[in-house]
Amino acid sequence: MGFLESFGARSATRIAEEDTSVRVISAADADRRLQVLDDYERTGISWIWATDAEDRLIYFSPSASDHLDGGLDQLLDNPLSDLFEIDPDNSDRTDRPLQFQLKTRNKMAELPVRLTRDRIQTPGMERWWSLSGHPKFTPEGKFAGYRGSAKDITVAYVRSREDSRLAEYDSLTGLANRHRMNRKLESTLAAYRSAKRSCALLMMDLDKFKQVNDTMGHPAGDDLLRQVADRLKAILGEKGEIGRLGGDEFQIFLPDMDDRGELGSLAEKVIQMVSSPYQLDGKRAIIGASVGISVAPYDGVEAEEIINAADLALYAAKNSGRGTYRFYSVDLKDVEQERQELLDDIREALASDQLELHYQPVVRTKDNMVVGFEALMRWEHPERGNVSPGVFIPAAEESDLINQLGHFALQRACEDALQWPENVRIAINVSAKQFANKAFPETVAQILEDTGIEPDRVELELTETVFMGDTDVTDETFKALKTLGVRLALDDFGTGYSSLSYLRSAPFDKIKVDKSFVDTCTQKNENSAKIITAIIGLSKALGMDTTVEGVEAFDQFDLVTEKGAEYIQGWIYSKARPQADILKYIANGGFKIEPSGPENFRPERRSVFRRVGVIHEDNRYDAVMRDLSKTGSRIEGLVGVPVGTGLVLDLGSGQLVVCRVRRSEDAVIGVEFEVPLVSDGAGGLVTRHRVSPYALAAAGMPLAALPTGHYPAAMLGESASPPQFLQVTIARN
Repeated sequence: MGFLESFGARSATRIAEEDTSVRVISAADADRRLQVLDDYERTGISWIWATDAEDRLIYFSPSASDHLDGGLDQLLDNPLSDLFEIDPDNSDRTDRPLQFQLKTRNKMAELPVRLTRDRIQTPGMERWWSLSGHPKFTPEGKFAGYRGSAKDITVAYVRSREDSRLAEYDSLTGLANRHRMNRKLESTLAAYRSAKRSCALLMMDLDKFKQVNDTMGHPAGDDLLRQVADRLKAILGEKGEIGRLGGDEFQIFLPDMDDRGELGSLAEKVIQMVSSPYQLDGKRAIIGASVGISVAPYDGVEAEEIINAADLALYAAKNSGRGTYRFYSVDLKDVEQERQELLDDIREALASDQLELHYQPVVRTKDNMVVGFEALMRWEHPERGNVSPGVFIPAAEESDLINQLGHFALQRACEDALQWPENVRIAINVSAKQFANKAFPETVAQILEDTGIEPDRVELELTETVFMGDTDVTDETFKALKTLGVRLALDDFGTGYSSLSYLRSAPFDKIKVDKSFVDTCTQKNENSAKIITAIIGLSKALGMDTTVEGVEAFDQFDLVTEKGAEYIQGWIYSKARPQADILKYIANGGFKIEPSGPENFRPERRSVFRRVGVIHEDNRYDAVMRDLSKTGSRIEGLVGVPVGTGLVLDLGSGQLVVCRVRRSEDAVIGVEFEVPLVSDGAGGLVTRHRVSPYALAAAGMPLAALPTGHYPAAMLGESASPPQFLQVTIARN
């Protein structure tokens, strides 16, 4: 290499070295570093921010002003926690508020936050940013604020939330889906175990939904499900989370709920609201609902246990007549097998003539003359004993057996009525499934012809559920029955939605006021008396008769007659009697009944035979409960219990009732409950609250669902004092 070439190469190397030193920005070159930072901030890729020691925003990249209404002035010198909020629906993040996270002085890494609504650029649009930040401390260790970065993630985050929503929410109703509900229940139960908190689960199934789908089409069914979801949200509000599990199954999760009184009232409200008529494509549709309820930790401590318990309770509610609710109890296991055995027994009862009809008189109040009878089916099973119609009728309605039972009742009632005076009518209940059978008018016509009874003496009692079927078929059935000349009565009026369109479109001859209004008509702060007055006035205006059902005492009798009741059916005149008793009564020349009963109505007291525990101070006794009502019971088996003594009744399965002795004679005491019992939805009574499994666990028992039987004795420990009462053995007979 020549000199010039060598010089040129050395010069180029020197110049390159000099240019590198010029191009590279050193840590000490503050001006050029600031220029790079300004260039970066102008790209809008992300922004730089800083707060002071009071968490007030003191700096934010100027380019962010393009994303704000009013520029950076909307942000600067404001507390960071007032500017942004964490997404409460983001299950992957902590549920701690932003203010709490700032106070901990921890690092923040790409935390999605939402700008508060008054700082969003576009009205009606959510703006989401990602915040990252590190706390800054002085050499003395004093907090000096946060330094961090931010960027707009609105498009990606909204898309991510939508994807998450589609994965966790039902696309038809917008409610949570099965996956989300299961995850919510599992995580809540795990958290509640350590906090010793309770929660309730309601499973709801729609009754007659398939009928809507089949008769009105799937689009109408989808519309109905959306309306059901809207009603549930209106009822529950923020009390809990609602999910649609698929089809017509819904689930309601309620945190911190274990009061079975409140849960029963809520279930009744849900059933009532869901059963309200729907408008679907200009047509009217009516469905029903059944609800099963389980409560953690009483009915289980794991999610699977609580779900299975609620499912069993729902199944029991549907089998007991639908349109009702049931609480879970351990005796609900194997309900499918029990239902099948019951159906087999009903078939055998029809074949072997085990069924019979009893007749309850309908009496004219002005002269106490009997004007008719209602036929009520009774079944004395060889092994089961007396089986309630509330048990076997709903089971029959779930199968085709209801048509056979209905045919039997109509045929037998008309035959029996022929032996009565010709001016006395016979009323027969007709189920909605019977009424929906297109052959029903022909069946009625054939029985009228076979028996020879005058059609005007036959009164068919229908409920509002007959309007749940196809409107055209319903109208045709009404016309066919009126052509035959039979009378039609609307039963249980006022307990459903009692639309006046029923009375306008259907040719009813009579309205029957339901017993539930009569039961409470004499109580203060109840509107039942006003409702009875309104129904009687309405029926008179429409030229219809009115029968008031369920009158048992003279205070009720005096009130309803004062309100204008012309016909009464109730125990104050007579219970339902078999045909032999009716014929004997006629043979004695009487068809007039004088009212007879207690002066004042009191809630029904059930006759029972139930082994219970009686706890007094630190002693426990075994006794028998004979009668039970919401407010008290009769106990047998203890001698020497003074009036006024405070006791605790152990009804089993964690049910403890604080009570006081009001009557005491020999081995029988009458007690009044401190807190009334509540309905279990199936005619039984239960306590509002139960012994907490957490309390049992603290006493040495494992944390699990409440065991059966009576076990608080183990919690009493050794008796410190001798028994004060004498315990005697009570036999069933």
